[in-house]
Amino acid sequence: MSRRLGKLSAGVATTGIVLGAVAVLTAGTAAAATTYATGTVAYMCNFPGIGQQQLDVKASFVGPDSVASGGTATPSSVGGTATINATINALLNAANYDGVRGKANMPITATNATPTSATVTNLDVPTQINPYVPGPRSFNIVQDAGTSVPTLTAGAPGSGVISLGTTINAPLDFHKKDGTWTAWNFNCTVKNTNPAQNRAFSPAIPIT
Repeated sequence: MSRRLGKLSAGVATTGIVLGAVAVLTAGTAAAATTYATGTVAYMCNFPGIGQQQLDVKASFVGPDSVASGGTATPSSVGGTATINATINALLNAANYDGVRGKANMPITATNATPTSATVTNLDVPTQINPYVPGPRSFNIVQDAGTSVPTLTAGAPGSGVISLGTTINAPLDFHKKDGTWTAWNFNCTVKNTNPAQNRAFSPAIPIT
């Protein structure tokens, strides 16, 4: 997996990620496009210098309004945002980190579509380096020319649902205030909650 990292952008009060990344059906006969998006999904991730901490992720993609049964499609504009809270932002600052760059790999699952599991690979985390600002901080994850997005095949007539997977992997470089970079294999697992978090993209995709 290629590694180029993006920086933690300045304080953003609302949540986001990406880390999304996902695939859904994009039938060639679809008349119009729709943006499909998740709510906030919390992951626990291994941050350098501060250990396991929460990352709030939102993801989205553009797909068809509907797709024919048996039709194949590939999503576009896959991406999202990842947000750390004010406490984690302060801890990273205390550990002398002020930016990040790299790539992100985001598994997805599909209901009434195949394959039932796949991974969007090499989403770009553009380089972002900012001075510390108290409060939450967000960074973007975007599809670029090097991103590989799975093609899905629609199942039986009804609807198809795409969801974020339970893990995220991101080969990143964290930037230190002295100008050096620290390579870091950033791994996240969805936070265990009761009830379980809703990881689905909304709305469901009609299959005709």
